[in-house]
Amino acid sequence: MGRFHRHDDGTEHAHDHDHGDHGDHGDHGDHGDHGDHEHHHDHGDHQGYDTGPERVLVLERIFDENDRAAARNREVFDAAGIAAVNVMSSPGAGKTSLLAATFRRLENPERIGVIEGDIETSIDADRLSEAGARVSLLNTANGFGGECHLDAPMVAAALDKLPLDDLDLVIVENVGNLVCPAEFDVGAHHRVMVYSITEGEEKPLKYPVMFRSAEVVVINKMDLLPHLDFDLDLFERNLRQVNPNALVLRLSARTGEGMEDWTAWIESVRARPVAMA
Repeated sequence: MGRFHRHDDGTEHAHDHDHGDHGDHGDHGDHGDHGDHEHHHDHGDHQGYDTGPERVLVLERIFDENDRAAARNREVFDAAGIAAVNVMSSPGAGKTSLLAATFRRLENPERIGVIEGDIETSIDADRLSEAGARVSLLNTANGFGGECHLDAPMVAAALDKLPLDDLDLVIVENVGNLVCPAEFDVGAHHRVMVYSITEGEEKPLKYPVMFRSAEVVVINKMDLLPHLDFDLDLFERNLRQVNPNALVLRLSARTGEGMEDWTAWIESVRARPVAMA
């Protein structure tokens, strides 16, 4: 069955998913070639998506159930006194490198739990375990249809494998994708978007839902700036068009440049878990 997408601006559409080899969406661009994970859009002779009322009702129920599961996840976090952060990005932006570098800088990393979302393999989960965090791996190819994002029921299943009584922070490292992860509430209190300067200045305009949904936008790989034809000011102007209020942090997870502000934000969240409005 296709996936019904509900955007921040109220627009809605359905995608038919052909999962094939369960590959990443990667960059969706303008609904072009998605790699191994393909969306089939039947536009007919008009703009928009003709999904049919029965199908729309079914897909709306899927989103409603996800929202209820997300609320239950937040109740679990709140009852345990745990802050939860949903970290999203495109593939290769550096989420795992950033988190591993973060855990090595924080005190008591064993009190941090990670729900590691990947389509397949334990590569990233192993890196974060080595950095000291408690990790619950969630491969979406195993029983979840190879989804290109995590949803609230998946996160609920992964929570059962974490020692919540021993934690004060849970980080959800979502599947690398610039579209779907932003559309599914997983029950986290905060949303962070990691962006690499290798991705181009136009991404906030092309993928506004992702950038608009983030409380914090981490600009990663700043060490590469001298070697790229990249206009950082233009990127930030584009970002402010879709999200004028996001906290923007510039850093390099590889060199450690700018990590102090990021780890300070994480520690502030860790010390004061609060529910999202």
